[in-house]
Amino acid sequence: MALLVQKYGGTSVASIPHLENVARRILASREAGHQVVVVVSAMGHETDRLDDLAQQIGVNPATHREVDVLLSTGEQVTTALLAMVLMKHGCPARSYTGGQIRILTDSAYTKARILEIECDNLRADLTLGTVAVVAGFQGVDADRNITTLGRGGSDTTAVALAAALGADECQIYTDVNGVYTTDPRVVDSARCLERLTFEEMLELASLGSRVLHTRAVEFASKYRVPIRVLSSFNDSPGTLITNEDDSGMEQPIISGIAFTQDEAKLTVLGVKDIPGIASRILGPISDANIEVDMIVQNVAADNSTDFTFTVRRTDYQQALAVLQDVAAQIGARQVSGDNRIAKLSLVGVGMRSHAGVASKMFKTMADESINIQMISTSEIKISVVIDEKYLELAVRALHAAFDLAAASA
Repeated sequence: MALLVQKYGGTSVASIPHLENVARRILASREAGHQVVVVVSAMGHETDRLDDLAQQIGVNPATHREVDVLLSTGEQVTTALLAMVLMKHGCPARSYTGGQIRILTDSAYTKARILEIECDNLRADLTLGTVAVVAGFQGVDADRNITTLGRGGSDTTAVALAAALGADECQIYTDVNGVYTTDPRVVDSARCLERLTFEEMLELASLGSRVLHTRAVEFASKYRVPIRVLSSFNDSPGTLITNEDDSGMEQPIISGIAFTQDEAKLTVLGVKDIPGIASRILGPISDANIEVDMIVQNVAADNSTDFTFTVRRTDYQQALAVLQDVAAQIGARQVSGDNRIAKLSLVGVGMRSHAGVASKMFKTMADESINIQMISTSEIKISVVIDEKYLELAVRALHAAFDLAAASA
């Protein structure tokens, strides 16, 4: 018998027939002898609908408390309906809001962080054989104000509950079979992975893979909560995400290819190569609340430097305007930009023990006449910036070059 926390996303609970399907899965887990706690998202695109209503009125920091009150209602609807469906099938069930469980968060409305979870109600339900259906994405602060955790927050709720309860596994049910070697819409031969390490999933999530929310993976890694990503629409075994030491097998060199087109590149040309110049360039960018990703600095023989960095594409025009002012202040020769780039990344813990991954990646792209504009590396990742028109070609070529369609040995 295992203690499972099962989370069902919006596409899994989009209608009453979908909720009936979810109930059948929960009942099957119970019949197999497992204890189950359930976390649910809002139905379908309900959060988007509620957010659109708020936007029509106008949202600013002063109204964020009320926005959280509004958005939290989507999950509450799902909890009540699913509990009712379970009870219809003879399964004792009880719905809970984040406040009723007492998922205590800070007071950062719309992006709160979990501080503590009281599990007394859940443990009592488990003892009685009752299925607790918990609203994801929400909690309360010390003053009992409703807070939300930001988009993808239901994943974080599920992992946090699994950690607090000491669950054997946190199962994240979605509309895909698991985590793939890359986006199967781009590469037909993309393969669903049997397992990944927390490190690999963190990199993939932060680099463009949208299967899991990064905060949820961070939480799971910190508290050693195994996560299984699987489909609510079939019986595939999904992808297990766990510690590298728990994998019980040698890891493949490359586990997956992630990519994002939400990228733009900015370059400040002809800057004096003196101490503090990077701070003078990036300080105003940070003050404008613009997040910087990759950074490259090239020093020329005349003691000048070209400073290049990437930002989200949605921040491109604002960042460009900021840099124009900065360039005038520091005497730069020119500011240029490109908002038609993409970032592509190879991820795999096997890179730690295998040489030649970078050279193989670069040769594969050269064979396809794809120019690399920027490079960034870590122990288990190599990221490059390329022209976005070559992105799908690059992904397919690298997927084939590293034989990712074949099952690992």
